[in-house]
Amino acid sequence: MYILRQILVGTLLVTVGLTCVIWLSQSLRLVELIINKGLSIGGFLYLTMLLMPNFLTMITPIALFAVLLFTYNRLDTDREMVVMRSAGLSQMALARPALLVAALLTAIGFLMTLQLGPVSVKTFREMQWEIRNDISRVLLQEGTFNNIADGVTIYVRSRTGEGELLDVLVHDTRKKDKDVTMMAERGALVRSDGGPRVLLINGNRQELIHDSGQLSLLYFDSYTVEMTNLENTESRFRDARERPLSELFSVTPAEIGPVDFARFRVEAHQRLSSPLYHLAFAFVALACLLSGSFSRHGMSKKVGLAIALMVAVEAAQLGVAGLVVKSLRLAPLIYVVPVVPVVLSLLVLLSPPGLLRMFRLQTGRSS
Repeated sequence: MYILRQILVGTLLVTVGLTCVIWLSQSLRLVELIINKGLSIGGFLYLTMLLMPNFLTMITPIALFAVLLFTYNRLDTDREMVVMRSAGLSQMALARPALLVAALLTAIGFLMTLQLGPVSVKTFREMQWEIRNDISRVLLQEGTFNNIADGVTIYVRSRTGEGELLDVLVHDTRKKDKDVTMMAERGALVRSDGGPRVLLINGNRQELIHDSGQLSLLYFDSYTVEMTNLENTESRFRDARERPLSELFSVTPAEIGPVDFARFRVEAHQRLSSPLYHLAFAFVALACLLSGSFSRHGMSKKVGLAIALMVAVEAAQLGVAGLVVKSLRLAPLIYVVPVVPVVLSLLVLLSPPGLLRMFRLQTGRSS
């Protein structure tokens, strides 16, 4: 329980710290939604939090690996590891608390990748799409000319908290034969069944015919400007990260094309394999730190070896993903990368402590 508690608390703290750093970096990308689209602070926080499940699957294996290195290195420095070994604890007994935490995080990882992750990404994409393409959410900046669509420019001197526009100018050049300019004391950007409209109160409408140069002037108490073809009605393509696992495996090349088909399959296999890196990184750390005999010089070499192996496994993961996109026949390699470190590290942990030492001595003599 002593080691287990330290690993759990340490992993939680490191995960929270890394999550905060990533949250801040990602939130900066969405600030423009507040500035240009009028997104509320609550909506902004909700939108950024939807990104967290996918990032947690990448953060937690690294956080666990770092905590294991720190915890077991500290136990060795304080000579607690020597006491535990003297009490008869085997390498697997010393590794058991870390493996329990790794197994728990693996189960949580599968929940993230198979359930929460796709749902959160889908919700994020839909909300972002709605905000970017909903004309009623457009925040017209005061004192500037806002190009809200091709051929439509709106100038607003100021706006009230209720969304009412004061001293409005609308310049419409969508028709090739004439330009229309409207000025009004008040106005509002509203949505209706027929599409978005600009409602103007107490103003005038100026129409200039290009061919004749004739200018006509109309004063009005209220006037409505139709914004036809202003909204984006194009259907949104759902990428691989927001689709459920069953759909990733059932989609065909004819539906999405051969390139996206390969990406969809790689995404499906990565969802099933990425939680296994909790076990892979934990086994690598444990095999490096717990194997071998005690050294008064500490575990610096073992820690360096563990970090190098972890980086190699991570690089292999990225490299295999690129290879599988080009050839789906290599898809089993996605599972080989996390499983091989687990198997090799397990063999090291299960081997008698003296066996590795004898092997090293024999290797040294033969060389």
